[in-house]
Amino acid sequence: HVQLVESGGGAVQAGGSLRLSCTISGVTFDDADMGWYRQAPGSECEMVSAINSDGSTTYADSVKGRFAMSTDNTKKLMRLRMNALQAEDTAMYYCAAKYPCPRGTTAQMYVAWYDYWGQGTQVTVS
Repeated sequence: HVQLVESGGGAVQAGGSLRLSCTISGVTFDDADMGWYRQAPGSECEMVSAINSDGSTTYADSVKGRFAMSTDNTKKLMRLRMNALQAEDTAMYYCAAKYPCPRGTTAQMYVAWYDYWGQGTQVTVS
C-alpha cells in the first residue's frame, strides 16, 4: 500500500526558507520516480522538481537555484528545501511518486506521470 504524507508547510515572509518533508511508505526508492508539484488557487498544477532513481534532479525554471530536492532512502523521506521564497511560491505543495518504475527512466516534469501523491501541505509567503 503506497502512502505519501507531506509536512513542513507554513507561513513565511518573502526571502525566508522552509523545508518540506514527505514520508513515503510502500515504495522501494530504487524503483520509483519522485517529485514535488504545487497548485495555487485558480491555477493549474505545476511540477516543481523531480528526482530520478540515480539521484539526479530536475527543477522548474521558476525555482531553479532556490529549491533543492533530496531523498533519504533509510528514513523513507523526500525533502524539498525552499530558499529565497517569493509571494509567487504561495501554493499547496504535494509530493508524488511513480511506482513501480523501470530503472533508468527519467522522472518527468508533468503531474500525470505520477501515480501517487499526498494530501498536500500549504506554503504561504507574504
